Amino acid sequence: MSDNLPNSVDNPESVTAARDLSALSSVEILSLHAVDLMTATAVKLGLFEGTEPDLAEARILIQALAGFVDAAAPELGSHHAAPLRDGLQTLQRSFKEQSPIQDAAGAGPGEKYTGPVYLPAT
Repeated sequence: MSDNLPNSVDNPESVTAARDLSALSSVEILSLHAVDLMTATAVKLGLFEGTEPDLAEARILIQALAGFVDAAAPELGSHHAAPLRDGLQTLQRSFKEQSPIQDAAGAGPGEKYTGPVYLPAT
């Protein structure tokens, strides 16, 4: 085994990161990671100034985010899970709006976890 493992107690950055994580509740840790996935998805959807959409990458991130939120929701409770679900649905709608080829209802990214996502009637 390598002496340079990232979780080695000899690695000051690892020790600091472990202390930082120990100060957070599980709800905070789960929420932070969900927000990171949401931000990465928004970037891949081209929603940030100066970014170009990459729908293939966005699809993967939405699928992972949906699975993550679905798995974490029972532990988070509805108070914490509801905003994550809302954010996920917003990203799913943005994906559908940008996608030149529409997935069948229920077959879009993350929809196996969330159910079908529909665009508002125009």
